[in-house]
Amino acid sequence: MNPINSIRSSNVKTLGKSWKVVEENREPAESVNRKECKSENDIRTVDCWGQSIDLALSVRGREALRAVGLEEVVVDHHGIAMRGRMIHNKNGSLKEILYDGVNQNCIYSVTRRYLNIVLLNAAEKYSEVSLHFNKKVVDADLDDGKLTILDTRTRKIEKAKADLIIGADGAYSIIRRTMAKKPRFNCSQTYIEHGYLELFVPSGKNNEFMMSNKHLHIWPRGEFMMIALPNDNCTFTVNLFAPFLTLDKLKTPQDLLNFCEEYFPDLVELIGRQKLVKDYFEREPKPLISIKCKPYHVGKTTLLLGDAAHAMVPFYAQGMNTGFEDVLLLDELMERYNSDFSKVLPKFSELRCEDAHAICDLAMYNYVEMRDLVRKKSFLVRKYIDTFLYKRIPKTWIPLYSTIHFSRMRFRDCIANKQWQDKVLRRTAWCTIFLIIAILMASFVQVSAKKSILY
Repeated sequence: MNPINSIRSSNVKTLGKSWKVVEENREPAESVNRKECKSENDIRTVDCWGQSIDLALSVRGREALRAVGLEEVVVDHHGIAMRGRMIHNKNGSLKEILYDGVNQNCIYSVTRRYLNIVLLNAAEKYSEVSLHFNKKVVDADLDDGKLTILDTRTRKIEKAKADLIIGADGAYSIIRRTMAKKPRFNCSQTYIEHGYLELFVPSGKNNEFMMSNKHLHIWPRGEFMMIALPNDNCTFTVNLFAPFLTLDKLKTPQDLLNFCEEYFPDLVELIGRQKLVKDYFEREPKPLISIKCKPYHVGKTTLLLGDAAHAMVPFYAQGMNTGFEDVLLLDELMERYNSDFSKVLPKFSELRCEDAHAICDLAMYNYVEMRDLVRKKSFLVRKYIDTFLYKRIPKTWIPLYSTIHFSRMRFRDCIANKQWQDKVLRRTAWCTIFLIIAILMASFVQVSAKKSILY
């Protein structure tokens, strides 16, 4: 189930219309024991778990939850505050890097399934919302707002007509594929050479966390890395990100153990060798895709939201947050234009496309930062400079990470702000170098002059 679909249906107050949520419900289809898991209703009644990356909730997502009255339920009851990164070096040493050393802001680890359950429970309380699971959109006439829907249990075909079709159907969106058949619709997709696979760190003997639950843990190893996010049952969800060429070489349990004991020895001890082998070989590595398209609408009948519009790699933890912010922007425009879709949808595309493309690019860059740059002294020096200046001129110098995670500044403006900061620091560095050279030259001239007087 797509959380963007869920939160859109949880917020009907600004639209004044009835909503039909159609969900294929593919996510529970792969359980951890590789048995097929079919739901008669929805994911709230299914005791199985698909492979995914835990969600990191920040300001953009929290504001969307606040708009539907669910921020407290999600953040206070099941969200786990992470104040920074904990870097696990190969030699076993640890290095903490705070997300916000000035205002102590943090992001929250939330499991995807729990978030969906909260949103679905909230959505079904509205009489204007009806939820339909095991329904797959197989065709669409977007100009007329018509959908052809397959019931995945009975195999029967249904027809539906709507004033507005919102495609929040994920990275492999059928709505976007239908839009791609139209002229002047631009779309590109990029698979990176890396895939990911999910593992777990169990809770301790006394049901306690085996590592700090106040951090997002990272094992950066250059070309690959592992990350771990805490869960509210005192476990950690671990993701291994590595090139498929590397993962393909891990064919036997011994291959896996040799690899992990060389690069992640502390994690092997936490997971346990037997569990590590079991969890790894029960799953297949999944690909990572980034999608950019433009525009996000067709006339006044169709709109893309979330991953359907801008799927991104997960390394800036903004996929869900950006999708939730899509919903906030849509609601703001609905109020501004009195739900006139002919004005709302074009304006949404105008305002959102550039920002979404920007965060897709940042997410790509951040993978390099997380798996490699965080180990370098130059990265730590820049982090120190940003924090130093942020403390002293907080309204002028806001670090990139803070603008992304702890504000609703437009993503394009976040990048522009970072580029301005880079320019200031470069000029300062060059001025400092020239000043030092000038001082040295002046000293040399002065010394030479004194020597000539003496002689």
